[in-house]
Amino acid sequence: MTGPVHAQTEEPSEYRQDHYRAPVPETLKGATVVGPEETHELWQSGGIAFVDVLPRPPKPQNLPKGTIWRDKPRHSIPGSIWLPNVGYGAIAEVTDTYFRNGLEKVTEGDKSHPVLFFCLADCWMSWNAAKRALEYGYENVYWMPEGTDSWTFFDYPTEEITPEQPEPQ
Repeated sequence: MTGPVHAQTEEPSEYRQDHYRAPVPETLKGATVVGPEETHELWQSGGIAFVDVLPRPPKPQNLPKGTIWRDKPRHSIPGSIWLPNVGYGAIAEVTDTYFRNGLEKVTEGDKSHPVLFFCLADCWMSWNAAKRALEYGYENVYWMPEGTDSWTFFDYPTEEITPEQPEPQ
């Protein structure tokens, strides 16, 4: 008896524009695709920037006075920078600038510096962000499709992180 057959998701030529939590392709042209164990080895060796692109909702503008807003905590790979919302298919100019500035910070302006993108399992945000970084001219782009779901499954360490500031509004 064989197991279930899963249709392979083809790599699109454009950014994913909707249904971001769905099966992702196994490839990203121009990037190195890594699993959690290889990601852990890269993390232990150092010399690579880790970029978490998990989206997060903005604080609503019209909250009643006195309302306490609590952002959901994000537990991620230690040492990562969190650049939320940069993995949408279409991003505003202010978000594009935020993404470019964040990448420049973690690579110290060196587009050949290795950079690894991740989010959650089956999350197109990291695929889109890695694709966008390639289009910006970054040369050593890594993508971990299984994201922090697989990282924590292997019981690798995490730490609570906060978004890189200032976040675009």
